[in-house]
Amino acid sequence: MPIPAFAPDPAPVAERRSHPRTVHGATDDDDLGWLRDDPAGLRELLEAENRHTDAVLAPLGPLVDAIAGEIKARTQEDDLSVPHRKGAWWYQTRTVEGAAYPIHERRADRGDGGGPTGDTTVILDENALAEGHDYTSLGVASVSPDGRLLAYAVDHDGSEAHELSVRDLGSGVELDVRIPGVSYGFAWAAGSAAFLYTTLDESQRPWRVHTHHLGTDPTGADDRLVFEEPDDRFWVSVDASRQGDLIVVESGSAVTTEVLLVDAHAVEGGAVLAIPREQGVEVQVAAHGDHLFIVSNAAGATDFALWRAPVAAPDRGRWEPIVDHEPGTRLLGVESFRSHLVLHLRTGGRPALRVIPVEAVSGAGPPDPDRVRAAARDLAFPDASYSLGGAANEEWDTVRYRFRYQSLVTPPTLHEEDLATGARTELKRMPVLGGYDPAAHRTEQLWATAADGTRVPISLVAPAGHPTDGTGPLVLYGYGAYEISTDPWFSIARLSLLDRGVAFAIAHVRGGGEMGRSWYESGKLLAKPNSFSDLVAAADHLAAEGWAAPDRIAIRGGSAGGLLVGAATNLAPRRFAAVVAEVPFVDALNTILDPDAPLTATEWEEWGNPITDPEVFATMRAYSPAENVGDGRYPAVLATAGLNDPRVGAHEPAIWVQRLRQHTDVADDRPVVLRVDLGAGHGGPSGRYDAWRREAEVLAFLLAALDVGPGRNP
Repeated sequence: MPIPAFAPDPAPVAERRSHPRTVHGATDDDDLGWLRDDPAGLRELLEAENRHTDAVLAPLGPLVDAIAGEIKARTQEDDLSVPHRKGAWWYQTRTVEGAAYPIHERRADRGDGGGPTGDTTVILDENALAEGHDYTSLGVASVSPDGRLLAYAVDHDGSEAHELSVRDLGSGVELDVRIPGVSYGFAWAAGSAAFLYTTLDESQRPWRVHTHHLGTDPTGADDRLVFEEPDDRFWVSVDASRQGDLIVVESGSAVTTEVLLVDAHAVEGGAVLAIPREQGVEVQVAAHGDHLFIVSNAAGATDFALWRAPVAAPDRGRWEPIVDHEPGTRLLGVESFRSHLVLHLRTGGRPALRVIPVEAVSGAGPPDPDRVRAAARDLAFPDASYSLGGAANEEWDTVRYRFRYQSLVTPPTLHEEDLATGARTELKRMPVLGGYDPAAHRTEQLWATAADGTRVPISLVAPAGHPTDGTGPLVLYGYGAYEISTDPWFSIARLSLLDRGVAFAIAHVRGGGEMGRSWYESGKLLAKPNSFSDLVAAADHLAAEGWAAPDRIAIRGGSAGGLLVGAATNLAPRRFAAVVAEVPFVDALNTILDPDAPLTATEWEEWGNPITDPEVFATMRAYSPAENVGDGRYPAVLATAGLNDPRVGAHEPAIWVQRLRQHTDVADDRPVVLRVDLGAGHGGPSGRYDAWRREAEVLAFLLAALDVGPGRNP
């Protein structure tokens, strides 16, 4: 199919209202700042942007249809997850052709814990929840310990403020519970007659934990306050331990954690402070009998270590070392089971799992780290780069551990490992219809050299016959923030790029967690510009090594990754043919300067506080994408936004695209467009068919901007 050109269309121009901003002696005219404070005016502009985007991308309609059809054709629409056990039931999720949302089901255990039996019962149909709504997202879905009740929380506008309900699974009757403003944290009390949940403050920050007893005020108005976090930098979460005896309340900022414990058998007793906050000390705990296993960076353990402490008195003086700090091996977390611990790590730039028998840390006296080291076993994986994560492992007394594994060419695969023997079983690999052959693609692990000499890893997948003579097109993805690792993942939609001769790469820039804690530290706060120059260095390397034509590289990123691609574009606008910035954090300085903006205070430990620190202000002023758009030729740009986004306001990409059109040489073949979801939030469309079509539009835009099609050798 020939790739058509973009259509010319006059772009909307927002009114300029002079508003001088003076901070630390520097004055700038924030003449589009009114969009942050005028919801009606912003919506009018966003609707105009959608009309403009429709017009510009109209010639791509047949291509969008084709790609959406390819995604659908490759997807097993009628599908069923592998059942997992919780108590006396086995739970599974079903998708049905033509239904946009999953259906949650269960079957009874056959009596020996070995598998399900009997009829399947639907416990929650998300399609029914979505009726009459443009957007539906399930934030909580938790079955009570006795298996009788389901608590679930639903968001219908993308704001991430959920309404919590409870259903009787025996009768299917909804109980009289409708609690608004609920976040994601949730835990049942052991007796199934009460639960703990978190609520949001005015800035959409989870800040309170409440206890609700069934049969009391259905709106939660009379619920007991368990914990309140007054510090705007901290988020609150709540979760039940796997063994079911404790409920863990965590209050954490970007660099500091406090832990409180609630007796799940006596929630009326409230929360007891277990590990008080200490600036710069992060902790994650897993309960095991009378002890807590604690992952922390305390005592100078930059890449974190593992300790054990008694539940009754887990003060720092009683922490016993289990796994010593290993520089370069980032310990991410621990899961506890009756007979084993499972550690999540990163080593050599890759995720890893380590199994430790509990008996290795048992016995009289403190644990011996050397004994633990000898008893530990690292799981092995076949690929040089991959993604890895735990699956549904809700049983406490089990030696069977499930995890999901995928790579750029390996579809998501569910495995089950016997923690005692090491025997591994592949339970299910995501079907990819249409004769998908991993051998049709090649993967590479590459290394770019940043301006300061740092080696930046790149993961790449390309068609097996992709040219390496510097003529081919390539899409480069990046994120690089919050110590989040962007490990290589499989994508059915991406096959529509690869089939058309487009390579795909991930730049693992500093600010992410790929190479350990120091990798994150060297891409945050005043060092944040390293993330942007790393992305440019990755693009330069891919061109220099022949993986892409210098003028046929597109970059893509979302949220903080949108900041990454926006700032990198300002650094090297002629390096890129196209930019896709999804819900991008591109008016970063103005947002972080506003202490009343949603979630701003929680971000100061990631970016710095420009209100109080002149150096942070100067650094952010020099890289914030909307403030640094240069003159001259810029690439084609597709930005996205969600009107109800609580994390990145829709005004940010709106302001950015206005600046791009104002200052740069926009052309018909290099448009700047903004696609807005007027009924959604940070994650875009919620139903799978709408999400597929949105992705198809993005891919069609990239193909057009990269000049892929007849007349140009892909």
